[in-house]
Amino acid sequence: MRSFQIMIVGFVLLGAGLSHAIAQEKGLVFAHRGGAYEFDENTIAAFKASYDAGLRGFETDVRMTKDGVLVILHDDTLQRTHGNPGRVEEMTLEELRPLRTKKTDQPIPLLADLLNFLADKPGLYVEFEMKTGKTEVYTDELLQVYCKKIHDQVMAKHPEGSVYVFTSFDKRPLRIIKELDPKAELMFITSRPVSDEVVKEAKELGVHRIGCTKDGTSRAAVRAAQEAGMKVTGWPGHNLQDYLLGVGLGLDAICSDIPVAIHTWKSENLKPLPTAK
Repeated sequence: MRSFQIMIVGFVLLGAGLSHAIAQEKGLVFAHRGGAYEFDENTIAAFKASYDAGLRGFETDVRMTKDGVLVILHDDTLQRTHGNPGRVEEMTLEELRPLRTKKTDQPIPLLADLLNFLADKPGLYVEFEMKTGKTEVYTDELLQVYCKKIHDQVMAKHPEGSVYVFTSFDKRPLRIIKELDPKAELMFITSRPVSDEVVKEAKELGVHRIGCTKDGTSRAAVRAAQEAGMKVTGWPGHNLQDYLLGVGLGLDAICSDIPVAIHTWKSENLKPLPTAK
């Protein structure tokens, strides 16, 4: 199915004219974990490198330490990225401070570190994924504390003109943030394609953004979701084909692990359309 999707998108782009098709894209390309395949993921160095290369959209993952500090990390454990089998939620900040990434010897950033880096940069799109899916770790009681902290920290550093979105696969924090701040931008993420059922679940949460896998998603399904009032983000974004598929599907935001490569490819290969006279 995936190969067929990409082939069809390729024919559409070629038939319409590649430059014209990309010029008409509506989906903002954003740096997943700061550019997970290009840099040392979820480090300040990664976000800085992507920003300096021209990216204005980002995604990150937020966990809470044993002593209640919000930090940036994707995985359930530190093994893959830091060579440590521990879990953020079972360690204090002081225990985390000496750890460094295996790739480039970077420290684990606090959420506050990332927010401070972004604070003077208006016009950004940033997704803050709340990694709270393990209910035995993030109990309902602890989740209340987590959600209050992430909401207050993020919104206190929200640059003018930027769109900051709280996202999660876990419906619980979305409900809590909605109660704390009815105007907060929220996104329900799922590993499923765009569908009427996903749209229905999002609406039941009072959420107007969905993040779905591109695999199995159709242009018609994306259009129907948008007509129902949804903003649609698509993932994964491992390569150029994933980006082109996102363009063909008409997504509102396109997740990419290689955002700088996509940005560079577009600037080097696409000519601006001639202006009408």
